[in-house]
Amino acid sequence: MAIQGHINHLSNQHKKIQDIIENEMSNPDWDEIRVVALKKQKLRIKDELERLRNVVN
Repeated sequence: MAIQGHINHLSNQHKKIQDIIENEMSNPDWDEIRVVALKKQKLRIKDELERLRNVVN
């Protein structure tokens, strides 16, 4: 199913972005602008995942 494959891909991206955020914030001189941008990207992916999951159900 194509939608399920897209959901899996987005879920993986969401997890990778979370890992990047955690890694960045563990650095003492982390870049707040980068973290904010990553969080926005992660939120867009989350919204898309919710939309796709509603289509499947």
